[in-house]
Amino acid sequence: MAEQRLSPHSRRREAGHRLSVLVPRPFAGPLDYKFDTPLAPGTVVRVPLGRQEIVGCVWEAEPTHLPVDLRPPRSSRHVAFGSLRAIISVETRIPALPETLRHFIDWVAAYGLSAPGMVLAIALRVPAQGGGMKPMLGWARKAGPLPESLRLTPARNAVLAALEAHGPASTAALSAQSGASAAVIRGLAHAGVLEESVLEGSPMSATPPEPDYAPPILSAEQAEAAHALIEAVEERAFNVTLLEGVTGSGKTEVYFEAVAAALRQGRQVLVLVPEIALTTQWTERFAKRFGTIPAIWHSDLGQKARRETWRAVADGQQRVVVGARSALFLPFAALGLVVVDEEHESTYKQEEGVLYHGRDMAIVRARLAGAAAILVSATPSMETLVNVQKGRFRHEVLESRHGPACMPEISLIDMRDHGPERGLFLSPLLCESIEDGMKAGEQSMLFLNRRGYAPLTLCRACGHRIQCPHCAAWMVEHRRRRILACHHCDYTQPLMKACPACEAEDSLVPIGPGIERIHEEVQARFPEARLLVMASDTLTSPAAMEEAVRKIAQKEVDLIIGTQIVAKGWHFPDLTLVGVVDADLGLGGGDLRAAERTMQLLHQVAGRAGRGSKPGRVMLQSYVGDHPVMQALIENDFIRFMEQEAAQRRPGFWPPYGRLAAVIVSAPKETHAEALARHLALNGPHGEGMEILGPAPAPLALLRGRYRFRLLLRTRRDIALQPVLRHWLAGVTCKNDARIDVDVDPVSFM
Repeated sequence: MAEQRLSPHSRRREAGHRLSVLVPRPFAGPLDYKFDTPLAPGTVVRVPLGRQEIVGCVWEAEPTHLPVDLRPPRSSRHVAFGSLRAIISVETRIPALPETLRHFIDWVAAYGLSAPGMVLAIALRVPAQGGGMKPMLGWARKAGPLPESLRLTPARNAVLAALEAHGPASTAALSAQSGASAAVIRGLAHAGVLEESVLEGSPMSATPPEPDYAPPILSAEQAEAAHALIEAVEERAFNVTLLEGVTGSGKTEVYFEAVAAALRQGRQVLVLVPEIALTTQWTERFAKRFGTIPAIWHSDLGQKARRETWRAVADGQQRVVVGARSALFLPFAALGLVVVDEEHESTYKQEEGVLYHGRDMAIVRARLAGAAAILVSATPSMETLVNVQKGRFRHEVLESRHGPACMPEISLIDMRDHGPERGLFLSPLLCESIEDGMKAGEQSMLFLNRRGYAPLTLCRACGHRIQCPHCAAWMVEHRRRRILACHHCDYTQPLMKACPACEAEDSLVPIGPGIERIHEEVQARFPEARLLVMASDTLTSPAAMEEAVRKIAQKEVDLIIGTQIVAKGWHFPDLTLVGVVDADLGLGGGDLRAAERTMQLLHQVAGRAGRGSKPGRVMLQSYVGDHPVMQALIENDFIRFMEQEAAQRRPGFWPPYGRLAAVIVSAPKETHAEALARHLALNGPHGEGMEILGPAPAPLALLRGRYRFRLLLRTRRDIALQPVLRHWLAGVTCKNDARIDVDVDPVSFM
């Protein structure tokens, strides 16, 4: 064969290197570009896309690191080298993405059938974006003499000395420097001694955490569990341990010993928490143990803090990060330990955009990094318990509360026999107990997992119910804000005087209680009580939550009224009574995990009582006292309840004994959504161990103006879902603005 010769012009055109670049767009995989020199995978570059210039990342051409079942089909598209567009520049200001992070991005995309570029967008969002920078605020000593009425305790003197020595600092940094609690610092601010100050420089702590700064005194049970966790970290290999312990058993102090072990190895630690509000008390405890503050990662941080944290993690400067599930996508240089606190929480599931479960992907993140993983809970999920039973996870148990504290006594109030007067919602028995507690100088809590004043507004003249115009959901009255709100799409409208259907004046009445209505009832029943409402729409920032915690700790509050935000991890030593206003809430509907979630939530709420030296009590208001959840709570037998749940799920291959994938079809017109859903069902996968359920209208059949139909693919545990789903959906064309969303391992069935 004659040798093919290229002209000098052709050789110049062909010079360079073909590179795969993943861009933050919903493409099936990386795009090909050319560049003069080879670039290592992970290099962040700027590339042309259409008429735009965007930031992308040099990527492996094929994700061979994925298990075979997760690998997407190879692309047959091949663009001639001469037709490739060139990379514009290398983003030298952004550190390269580590291999473990790139592999993690591929894994999350493949497991959830998401576009890998959209997963990359989560990891690159912070370093790639510009814009304004939100200033960081801290505390400074206010000019002038100290107030004459101020009582200078040793803790307050320590705070003032730390400010004198180090200058303005955040609450957490000042707490670490002085050894005083956040409550002491806030108290000085309220006394007019401190004032807010804009902090200069990096949010990173100048002092690295010291693993041996203030070792705790552990009980024999705690020490045994801590030793096992330390050994798991020292293996320097992937492993998973469930740390199960009753509420108040000191699980945090125990896993802090594993954190210390990772720090001694010079490795990094990631701790996930289900609610950002929890970082307030957690950070204070961390600072007392390790002498400095960790990095905090969540959506409320300013842009400057997020960028500097991202870079410090990539450089290995930041050793410990605590934050929300999105912290999984930080570019850790040397990850040695991943902790998932309250691992059972459903809030770890990302329900919009890229769908993934934070707990499950935390285990994948640890596996790819060769790190230890610790799952922490008083009420572990059934998935985790099954993995323990099958020997995949190790198991450490703390069976008793730390110190003198003991588990609270739980009793049931049968509302059929001891219900309140018409129009009220608190049983006289519960009110008597609250009154007794206040006389004894003790704090009480009322729990109702429902925001607002009332969940439904009804016309007593014609029976019309006020519904969201964009969702199949009732509008919730928020009386303080004088609005009706949809909690699904955030649509609001002012409160109305007349019924929109029959126009009858003053005919609209609230049905059922929200925490605002309970607050109103408590104010009337206990006019002298100092009340505090804790809900996501009343405490809208970490600072607001910190102030609420300070008030409770300083005993400036007699009675707390809260939603599920009060159930997670708080330690209030003087809280002795918890009253659950509606223990039955959450048991209804067709949710597979309704009973499990209700059990976990109420068990966690009950765990807020009696964490100090005084015994605690829990009172459950219920109309179905014979329900297995109520009986298990009264008998304090979580394990037996979970065994009963497992016995119900095992025969039908329901998770965790089988696999589920939800396919949600939506469109602006109901007929279009239903037609596409029926087409999918008729052409769906069939075979041994596979079953398609549906289509049926989703429980929320209308959401944000789109009609929704749901199909469920249920398979045996040994059948890989992803290849089946890919084959099923590969040839489907969506028309009329219809959309298909896939949720592998769904948590919500709405």
